[in-house]
Amino acid sequence: MSAATPLWDPAQYLRHAGHRTRPFTDLLTRVPQLAGDPPRIADLGCGAGNVTALLTDRWPTAHVTGYDNSPEMLGKARADHEGGRLRFAHADVRTWAPDGPHDLIISNATLQWVPGHVERFRDWIEGLAPGGTFAFQVPGNFDAPSHVLMRELAASPRWRTRLAGVLRHDDAVLRPEAYLEHLTALGCAVDAWETTYIHLLEGEDPVLDWVKGTGLRPVLTALADDPEARDAFVTEYRTALRTAYPPGPHGTPFPFRRVFAVAVREA
Repeated sequence: MSAATPLWDPAQYLRHAGHRTRPFTDLLTRVPQLAGDPPRIADLGCGAGNVTALLTDRWPTAHVTGYDNSPEMLGKARADHEGGRLRFAHADVRTWAPDGPHDLIISNATLQWVPGHVERFRDWIEGLAPGGTFAFQVPGNFDAPSHVLMRELAASPRWRTRLAGVLRHDDAVLRPEAYLEHLTALGCAVDAWETTYIHLLEGEDPVLDWVKGTGLRPVLTALADDPEARDAFVTEYRTALRTAYPPGPHGTPFPFRRVFAVAVREA
């Protein structure tokens, strides 16, 4: 089982849609106006399409295509958001290349699933119209307890045979300055930064509920054919998370670092 091919659950992912959308809206505030008439936009790793739809709010005349390789996510996106100038299509971000000039290529919390994703940057930048923009955000929390505890449990004697190579490690994404260097070398003016959000989560075991929609998907996929083993792993992981993220009087604080970059190709 590969960490790059998890099975996705749109309903689980969208349970924390408000918190998950915040970084994308912050990214959009730094994207300059687009020159195309109408603009052409690609959203790589569009998921359930809820943030892709925000692109049509920002650029109402744009032709927007959301790309994803999850049939479950694409089905949800098409059912809830497709229409007018917004459409969704199947594609693998590891091999996708623009089929013509784009004014904006954007990606929200996807590139961490693509090993060596910086090697794809050249094709994407070359697929921009002059003055076009490539923008993305990725989680930068792979050294946070939510990930560290998951990896430690997967590497423990009980699980390491079944889960070897399933999870991503702390080199899944780069630091902002490394992205800045890569993109500047490709002839772009680059704005790169990082932000740590402190999400206040509600409910019982809310951090577990969060990661069930994202980081835990490879484990849940690898153990899908053995519900007893899957539930046993989740129970052990839940216990560790309760210690790492104790609830406070108003909810459970969940720090989450994210890395952003906006690269504008030379006109």
